[in-house]
Parts: sequence; C-alpha cells; structure tokens
Amino acid sequence: MTITEPNTWNSPYLQGVFAPVGEERDDAALKVVGEIPAALNGMFVRTGPNQQFAPMGAYHPFDGDGMLHAVYIEDGAARYRNRWIESKGLLAERARGRACYGGMTNFSFPDDDVMQEGGMMKNTANTATVRHAGRYFSMVESSLPTEFDRDLRTLGECDFGGRLDGPFTAHPKVDPISGEMIFFGYSPMAPYLRYHEVDASGQLVHSADIDLPAGVMMHDFAITERYAVFLDAPAVFNLDAMSTGEPMMSWRPDNGTRIGIMPRRGTSSDIRWFEVDNCFVVHFSNAWDAGDTIEIRAPRMEDMPNAFAAEPGGSREPMPWRWELDLATGSVTDEQTDDVPGEFPRINDAMIGQRNRFGYDCTARGWETNFDFNGVMQYDYERGSSASYTYGPTQVSGEHIFAADPDGTAENDGWLMTFVTDAETEKSELAIIDARDVSAGPVARIQMAARVPVGFHANWFASD
Repeated sequence: MTITEPNTWNSPYLQGVFAPVGEERDDAALKVVGEIPAALNGMFVRTGPNQQFAPMGAYHPFDGDGMLHAVYIEDGAARYRNRWIESKGLLAERARGRACYGGMTNFSFPDDDVMQEGGMMKNTANTATVRHAGRYFSMVESSLPTEFDRDLRTLGECDFGGRLDGPFTAHPKVDPISGEMIFFGYSPMAPYLRYHEVDASGQLVHSADIDLPAGVMMHDFAITERYAVFLDAPAVFNLDAMSTGEPMMSWRPDNGTRIGIMPRRGTSSDIRWFEVDNCFVVHFSNAWDAGDTIEIRAPRMEDMPNAFAAEPGGSREPMPWRWELDLATGSVTDEQTDDVPGEFPRINDAMIGQRNRFGYDCTARGWETNFDFNGVMQYDYERGSSASYTYGPTQVSGEHIFAADPDGTAENDGWLMTFVTDAETEKSELAIIDARDVSAGPVARIQMAARVPVGFHANWFASD
C-alpha cells in the first residue's frame, strides 16, 4: 500500500514526525539497546492518524485514517507490525483512488455512491484501543468501535449484537474487579449523552440516555467502584458549522461547568450534579469513592483548547488537579496539585476506579503546539512527591502506558512504555522505563526499522 508524498500536503500535521507512512511492515528481530525485562511478554499497540490520500481541504490532526502500530515482545525479543484500520470509508476511497470525506475543519457529506459504501462519516478508529472479553477494539468517539485481531487485521464495526445505538467513546473503562466495560457516547444532536455497560462476558446489558441542556464535547469520563463520573463543560457544538464552515465547537462560559455523579446501572434521574468553576478536561487520570466522598484527578484546563474548535494550536496548559465531592453535604473542594503541566495521564489499569498511589503524565516542551511531548512525570500521591524523565532535545515522545510486572506485588511494579521519534534523524524507538526508578530513564530502547508517526493513545496487552 502506498501514498503520495505527504510532505507536499499542506498541513504541519502531515509533515515531519507527523507525516503518514505508506508501508505496512513486518519487521522481525528488532535491535535492542539495553535489555528488555524478561517478564515483559505481550503486545504494545498504539493507534493514530495515518492519512492515505491527499485531504480534500484543510487537514486537522484528528482527521487521519487510523493505523495500528504494534511491537510484539516475547522472551526478550521484539518484532513490529503496522496496519491501516480498513474502515468502510477508507475502502470506498481506495476503490476511487482519492479522498472522498472532509474533516473537522471542512466537513462535507460524501457523494451518494460513496455514502452507500462507506457511510455518512468515515469511521477512522484512530484514537485509542481496548481489550475486553477476549476481543480487541480500536475507537474514535464519533462512531462504533472497530474490532481487530492480534495480527491487526480489521474485523469490522461492532454494535454488540444490535444493542448499541450511537457512538462509542474512545475511552471506555474496564473495571479490574468486576470485569465490566463501562462507556458512553456523546452527540451534537439529542440524545446528547448515552451511557452503557458491557458485562464481563462481552454482552451489552445496560444503556441509559442522560439529559443535558446542550450537546457538548465530552472526550473522556471516569468511573469509581460505584459510580460513573461525567464533566459537563461548556464546549458546545455548533450544528450550523456543517454548512457554514465555522468552528464546530465554541466555548460558552455562561452555560457553566458541573460534575455529574451517577450510580452504575443508573439512569438520568439518578444523577447528582455538582457545580464547579468553569474548566475543561480532555483526559481523566482516575477517580474513586470512599463512603460519601468521591475523589477525582485529572489535568485541568481553564477552558477548551483551540484544537477542538478550529485550526490546531494555542492549547491551554493542563495543570494537575484534584476535586473532592461530598455526597452527604453536596460540597465540592478542589486544588491544583502541582505546577508542572501535563497530559495523556495514565495509571496502572489494575487501579481503575480504585484509590491509586501512582499516576503518570506526559510533559511537553510547551503547549502552543499540540503533541510536542518530551517526557514523563510520575506522581506519588501518598508521599506528595514526583519523579521525571526527559528525552533528548529533538525527540518527541508519546503517551506512557503502564505494563505490570506479572511477578510484582506493589502498584508500581512494572514498566512505562512509549514510542519516541527523533525529529532530526526521523528514527523511532520503543522506550521502556522501570516505573520503580523513572528518573533513571529507559532500561531498554527497541529500535524501529522505520519511523513511527506521532500518534495518540497506546496500550499494553500482556500475553494470556
């Protein structure tokens, strides 16, 4: 599979470290600097945009065709494979040899014949992945999840036997205790928010429409052992933008911001809303409940980053934040917990919905340009301390996922893993950092045979 030269395409997010790759590769026996931990056996997979055809107009970094990049690690050796998500929309474009769909900043409906083959909107599945009940899914929040297998072959969209009606968030939560997968879908048209639960066997068993006064951008949410947590921030959709070319979202601070707490298996009538200062959260770190108290941690922005509204750029600084909600009194207290901005927060997934001690945020050179990550910050909430590692001055890193040591007993027994690409040499590697000694830097660097474009979210799927 080939693409035209992306560096001629008119967008900074189709050039340099972001430029799409045109090959689907299978690279064995990758070179390793250092030593891969013997206990690491599984698949590191990261998705992201990899535009195949020259875009029809202005290109937004959220637009590109999804591509999965996987590093398989077994017995100290590593191999790499990448594959496009073969959506119905992409297949329709391949049949015509050109792009047929607009994007976030130049939305347009495709021709009738393309729509019949590929749908009204292309399901790029380019944002994040999840494994649940033995199945792998790649997701974009505007569409159904797309199933793929361990070899990265696209298996098709999943509607859970016809029970899922509407979009599926890019950030579902898998409860490590019950095995349930909790998710939601939001829409610019009513119903604006729908909540769903899939049981441990993979059956969708609960859905509920949630009343909101307006359609808002809601990229992520959180769960606790007993509740689902939503942030209703005033990042409001503008439906007229589909025909006028105006920004698809606008910040309307007069609408206010609130946190919704809903019992799991609950309905809209069960939600309690807590008013908070206006803010925006792209990704939550975690949340947990203890008696009548719910604690939430997330990078908090003062308002909506420009990347969600129009041309990328001008992102607000996301500062580490903590909210505490008292269900008995209805009170909210909150505080900034550090003065170093960070995003793409991750934790040990075994602690999702539980009180966790450690959190890991991506640091960046600055927040005027999106995805210019250059390191990781580890927080120890119990001690109130932190440790960090920063990559080289020309290296761009990504989300640091936590891969648990199967022989470990402590929450931080494991490793942090991320793709790192050098903007000057255009060489990429998979960096592996011991989570028990983050500031020491990588214990292993797996050298990729070809550049891996900067992308979005990653996961570690340990071998069964």
